Amino acid sequence: MSAARSGHPLSFFAGLACFFLIWQIGAWFTGSEIILPAPLSVIEKLFALIKTERFLSAFAASSVRLLAGLLISAPLGILAGLAAALDKRIAAFLRPFFSVIAATPVMSVILIAFLAFGSEKTPVFTVFLMVFPVMAANTMAGVKAVDPNLIELFKVYNLGGIEKLRFLYIPSLIPFLTAGLHSGLSLGWKVLVAAEVLVQPVSGLGSGMQMAKARLETPELFAWTAATVIAAALSALLLEFIVSPKKRR
Repeated sequence: MSAARSGHPLSFFAGLACFFLIWQIGAWFTGSEIILPAPLSVIEKLFALIKTERFLSAFAASSVRLLAGLLISAPLGILAGLAAALDKRIAAFLRPFFSVIAATPVMSVILIAFLAFGSEKTPVFTVFLMVFPVMAANTMAGVKAVDPNLIELFKVYNLGGIEKLRFLYIPSLIPFLTAGLHSGLSLGWKVLVAAEVLVQPVSGLGSGMQMAKARLETPELFAWTAATVIAAALSALLLEFIVSPKKRR
């Protein structure tokens, strides 16, 4: 979608058409909807699915979990990133935590969290744990990108911490935080659905995928997957709309 808006709509739609063509050829070769359903079959199932109360409930549940995870991880990640960037001792203290999170497989995180939090809260915790280091790293990068000459200038005029934060660090941080939110949102959807597939809460997009897989309803499984991709794309557009007010003028 972003490619279509960036000035190359023909290339975007050509790529999209090529994707569906390859998918259709693959469906012809397999000759089985259980293995690979045709695009039209998945689209029909998708439109039928989104009209159901089951889908609306699942979409709402997953969206709430994602939002909860982001609302926890983003502020804490920003605060941790600021502290680490401004104090080397804090950076050294947090480094083992970031290293462990980065090296731990997502599936392990989900399984361990399930033992502590249960099926309903595990997806929220997983989103938090995966997005937190992304926001912290982007915040640290934004602080390090500040011009050292400007920092010296603020010291010369003896400006306090509030002035530094407002006029020096925040303007530098905004593009890094925006990029971090975009990355965190994309990653958040992926780990959220993975957690839902594994722990199977009462309602959720991942739970719908798992149920479809258990019944060998491959077109429905693809429909749930397509719905998740569309939801992630729409949420990315919403985020861009919120954080880029100048583009709307």
